[in-house]
Formats: sequence, C-alpha cells, structure tokens
Amino acid sequence: GGNKCMHDSARGLGSMLAFEKKRLVVLGLRSCKSDKMATSNGGGMEVDGAASPSVMVSGVTGSVSVALHPLVILNISDHWIRIRSQEGRPMQVIGALIGKQEGRNIEVMNSFELLHQLVDDRAHIDKEYYYTKEEQFKQVFKDMEFLGWYTTGGPCDQSDIHIHKQVCEIIESPLFLKLNPMTKHTDLPVSVYESVIDIISGEATMLFAELGYTLATEEAERIGVDHVARMTATGTGENSTVAEHLIAQHSAIKMLHSRVKVILEYVKAVEAGEVPFNHEILREANALCHRLPVLSTIKFKTDFYDQCNDVGLMAYLGTITKTCNSMNQFINKFNVLYDRQGIGRRMRGLFF
Repeated sequence: GGNKCMHDSARGLGSMLAFEKKRLVVLGLRSCKSDKMATSNGGGMEVDGAASPSVMVSGVTGSVSVALHPLVILNISDHWIRIRSQEGRPMQVIGALIGKQEGRNIEVMNSFELLHQLVDDRAHIDKEYYYTKEEQFKQVFKDMEFLGWYTTGGPCDQSDIHIHKQVCEIIESPLFLKLNPMTKHTDLPVSVYESVIDIISGEATMLFAELGYTLATEEAERIGVDHVARMTATGTGENSTVAEHLIAQHSAIKMLHSRVKVILEYVKAVEAGEVPFNHEILREANALCHRLPVLSTIKFKTDFYDQCNDVGLMAYLGTITKTCNSMNQFINKFNVLYDRQGIGRRMRGLFF
C-alpha cells in the first residue's frame, strides 16, 4: 500500500553479470522474493556450504526480518565498479547501510561509502569519516538510522569478523551485507548476516548467521531501477535501454562534430584560396550557423536573471517559512513551561 511496494507488488532482482565490462545485470524485477533467501530447516537456517565454517553458524533462526531496496544493491555495485576502474583491478569496498527499524522489522533503504586503511592486510574503518558522514545523512534523511555495513567478496572469513567488530563499537548488533560481484550464477549474489556469540573450545567467539531477506521498492524507485537496469534474461550483458539511448546520442554528436569540422576546414581553405569559391556551399554553411544562434541578447540576460531571482526568492521564502515554524514551536513550548511554573507558584501559595 501507499508508495511502498513490497512482496507481490515489487519486482525481484536477478543476478549481476559481466562485471568485466563494467555493467550491472539486474534480472527480472517482477518477483519480490529473491531466490537467494535462506530456507528453513527444522527451526534453524541452512548455511551456505561454500562459506568458511570457522565464521558461520548453523541451526540459528534469524532474529530480525530484513527488507532490502534495490537502490542499495546498485550503490554497492557502482562503488565496486568505480574503485575497480580507478585501481585497475578488483578491490574490496566497504560502506554503511542506513534505513528504518521498527521492532524486528528492518528496512535497508540506502547506503554510503566508508573510508578504510589496510594495516597488516586488515581493513580498519576511519571512524572520524563515518561520524562526519553520519551528521550529513541525518540532515537529509532524518528518519533513517545507521543499520550496519556492507562489503564485497566471496564467502565470509575472519577479515569480515574483524571489520564487524569495529562496527559493533559504533552500534549494537549491526547487519552485515555481502555482495559477490564475480559470481556467474543466476541467483542474486547478495547475502545478509547478523552476528551471534557462540562458545567454541571454551571461548566466546563471534560468528555470522545468515538472514533471509525480501526485496522492497517504492514506486519511483521501482520505475527508475526498471528503466536503468533492464537487461535480457539471458545474461549476455546487452546494454540497457538508457545505455543504448546514450550510445545513439554519442554517435550523433560525434558525427555532427566531424561534419562541422569538415565545414570549418572548407571555409578556412576558401579563405586561404586553396579551393575554389562556391557561393551555394557557403550559403548553406551560413544557414546552418544561424539555426542555433548563441543566446547572448539583452532580452535573454534579463529573462535569465529574472528567473534566477525568482528561484532565489522561492528558496528564501521557504527558509523564512521554516524559521517561522520553528519560532512558533518555541513560543508554544515556552508558554507551556511558563504556565506550569505559574500553576506551581499558585499551588504553593495555598499552603503557606
């Protein structure tokens, strides 16, 4: 209901393939539940056998219900692709998950990147950078909170436990999302975990328990993701409709540039006397130049500045309205406090 489309109203995501070509393949946004969701086994959860047994726990039922937005997956994929392009090789990326939590229901709605440094081949999160980003995202997303962290790679290992312990110093019981960008399977390569403490060899040890999750989309998000990330179900790495449109525009602009360059070279050659003077060609070139005149007239500048002033005025009025609302709330609270103090003094006067 509303803008939020979950379960049957949302479309599921398929796998992400052809990362070598820097493209994300997100398949079939028509089913809300991912095939990657962990299945129940006698009150417990099945753990992926490919994961390292030293950091995974079996037979544990998830304590929370997780709803994952496609925007988070796209953000992580974009983060990984950019770092890979910059470094020239696949690199592990780390980021934060934000969203909403109501009781045992967690909705992961967005994410942002985190800085980290490698010390003895172990990642250490820059907490100062996190606190700065936290202040920034709370100004924009006031109703969201920090829920956990994400990374990329294969099965969970001790390095993930090391990072998870650092995140536990920031919040209690964080979620852990891992995306495998190198997978060749048709399942969505995303897994969500929570940490549990188990006694191994007489010592308390932190382990990961896999959680089931569903895909949830809002109306605008679903339309945008469907339009940008629509790929064929064959996983052949074909371009999305947006990519095809941009390629067509690029080809058209490239061709226009080459034609304009030819015209410019011809005019220079005529001016230098290298080629014969042709009035018909020059008239066509002159007509072409006047089809899209440069808007540098006084009327354009006047209208442009008027529009800038209107936009600035609207922003200023919005700020004034917000300030008046804050002042009104302050006055109401002050009046309530003043009335309570006055009642207290009158009540004390009755007894003395």
